[in-house]
Amino acid sequence: MTIHSVASTPYAGQRPGTSGLRKKVSEFLQPGYLENFVEAIFHTIGDCRGQTLVLGGDGRYFNRTAVGVILQMAAAHGVGRVLVGQGGILSTPAVSCVIRKHAAFGGIVLSASHNPGGPDGDFGIKYNVGNGGPAPEKITEALYLYTQTNALYRISDAAVPDLDQVGVSRIEQMDVEVIDPVSDYAELMASLFDFAAVKALFAGGFTMRFDAMHAVCGPYAHAILEGTLGAPAGTVINGTPLEDFGGHHPDPNPVNAAELIAEMFGAAAPDFGAASDGDADRNMIVARGLAVTPSDSLAIIAANAQVAPGYRAGLAGIARSMPTSTAADRVAESLGIPCYETPTGWKYFGNLLDAGMVTLCGEESYGTGSSHIREKDGLWAVLFWLNLLAASGKPAATLVREHWATFGRNYYSRHDYEAVDAQAAEGMMAHLRSQLGQLAGQQLDGFTVALADDFVYTDPVDLSVTSKQGVRIVMTDGSRIVFRLSGTGTEGATIRLYLEKYEADQARHAIDPQQALAGLAAIAANLSQLKPRTGRDHPTIVT
Repeated sequence: MTIHSVASTPYAGQRPGTSGLRKKVSEFLQPGYLENFVEAIFHTIGDCRGQTLVLGGDGRYFNRTAVGVILQMAAAHGVGRVLVGQGGILSTPAVSCVIRKHAAFGGIVLSASHNPGGPDGDFGIKYNVGNGGPAPEKITEALYLYTQTNALYRISDAAVPDLDQVGVSRIEQMDVEVIDPVSDYAELMASLFDFAAVKALFAGGFTMRFDAMHAVCGPYAHAILEGTLGAPAGTVINGTPLEDFGGHHPDPNPVNAAELIAEMFGAAAPDFGAASDGDADRNMIVARGLAVTPSDSLAIIAANAQVAPGYRAGLAGIARSMPTSTAADRVAESLGIPCYETPTGWKYFGNLLDAGMVTLCGEESYGTGSSHIREKDGLWAVLFWLNLLAASGKPAATLVREHWATFGRNYYSRHDYEAVDAQAAEGMMAHLRSQLGQLAGQQLDGFTVALADDFVYTDPVDLSVTSKQGVRIVMTDGSRIVFRLSGTGTEGATIRLYLEKYEADQARHAIDPQQALAGLAAIAANLSQLKPRTGRDHPTIVT
């Protein structure tokens, strides 16, 4: 067994986005591409000799190969121990859980989250720090700078141990401990929720459908829902992780989870439905005949948090990404707690969570979580809803409508324009920014603009400033138009348009969201000149 220093050539474009480096598999297959990025991780995090790292991924194509390379490189850099999920599998929430439980130095997550998999799909890698959350920008930017000049990487030629057998082996002087990927996470969930009440709910005939989308949440859902909680066999569908997610797009929204939506809107719908994404950090909640928006889900969880044992003491605060609807803000106000507005990206919640300033966090992109870990957590959100259903004895749709009756309804939608020419997308954003100084006070088709800006976030903990996080146009009635470019795509640019309109009148809570938001959509199209600038007539996907 020998440690080698291998000469390599830097690759351009290895800057991490909102959640790590995501590229086509074909790019990761280039000689030294993965190794150069991993070398930059070890260089940036500094001396990790004798330290413990956590390693795992969502099981997509190239996952197992990447795990082997990273183990050999970790050994070459003197890491003392690596906890790796059996088969190279660990959901993103589980990685955060394991880092925190075992006081690890950090962890490496292999996933492109909700992006497609397979040989022609996407792959991703990110580093999580010792609190279990994604590395902050000061680390990811330093990592990126090193990738631009790095000309060698260190790696052991020792054989990679059998990842399918739980137990301890060695590479060089490093222990490789293959762990059950579910057990630590399941233990944490049992400490947060009233599993006895949920088990009784299922025993009483309650029915559910959970779509794991052939992704990493399958083993977790089988073990916890059908195992510990006693849900009938067949509750979990598409529960076997596949390298290409069965050819489907593992993004839990009404378009990509069409099978689940069809069942939940059918005559013989189960009592409750849910889905998770590629790496199990996102969730979709579906009542009978009603897909619950992520913004509403966060607000409903916040309003009912104390039904769950882990949250009986109440909430310190709530945080939401800027594009997420203001539904949670209304709940926070009623509870007398703060609600923080952050940029998109779970890493921005980390300081608030570590400082004890918030308990719940959420993003409109189907991500919800809490202080139990430092990542969003798809199955956690589903278990919270099950705990709420067990405690209330009411159907999920009734809980949603009762929430609207109390707090009002925030009509909300996101329009994605995917794989847009990057230069055209940047030009559209520049055009929007050029108008911001003149919009306040203007009348726009029945709306009056109260605020127009390019969102700037000042972290209340470390006072760091993050700018250019999305164009906001806020009306005097609270309605909002938000434009931003996504950082999770791997092809061209993704333009995201967010539309929000508040409705207090309960008699107007049953309007189709696209109808309720049509006026705002027309204003957004006119201000952005999206069609003439990008050539796009319609969004790729509407959620």
